[in-house]
Amino acid sequence: MVAANRRFHANDNISAALEPGDLDELAVEVEEKIKALLESLVIDTESDHNTHDTAKRVAKMYLTEVFRGRYSEAPTVTEFPNVEALNELMIVGPITVRSACSHHLCPIVGRLWIGVMPNEHSNLIGLSKYVRLADWIMSRPQIQEEAISQIADLLLQKVKPDGLAVVMEADHFCMHWRGVKETDTKMINSSMRGSFLKDAALRREFLSLLSQKG
Repeated sequence: MVAANRRFHANDNISAALEPGDLDELAVEVEEKIKALLESLVIDTESDHNTHDTAKRVAKMYLTEVFRGRYSEAPTVTEFPNVEALNELMIVGPITVRSACSHHLCPIVGRLWIGVMPNEHSNLIGLSKYVRLADWIMSRPQIQEEAISQIADLLLQKVKPDGLAVVMEADHFCMHWRGVKETDTKMINSSMRGSFLKDAALRREFLSLLSQKG
């Protein structure tokens, strides 16, 4: 990655740089390093039946589940033309999202809402595709502020609407497990694009409809 001058930040997708067999090699390397971490934490993985295969399980979890959005290509999304020239506000959500903060690798679990203002040139995609695309972005080490911006950028590219809004509300376990150990605090943030940014009435309508959902 360095030799090719490719960026590989925690929340980047690097699937284009991977060759066949690379993930298998990564799984072996990650397993070895997780095992070394456990040993450095003075955990006897040889005689402790509970942690004997922990390194292998953790490596598989990170590469194929929790962080799979870094290593897999974007999900296939079938796009349909807006034949009826729909131009009314559409809201999708709540979508349950799961990630891990890139500061401590602690879980982030929350809900996501997406507002779309289409035009006659927009593409229409199925409801499940919003979920799949959001999950692809969230399945990487993230900070919430950057995650919703990435989701907004991706949906703008796919749907090409007049306006797009993304709102996320999430629990951060880096607060639950450590530090202040506060279990009730959530983070809510938004990303507004196009007509949602320029049209205050549209923005109010969207946020009002969300508040009614609780």
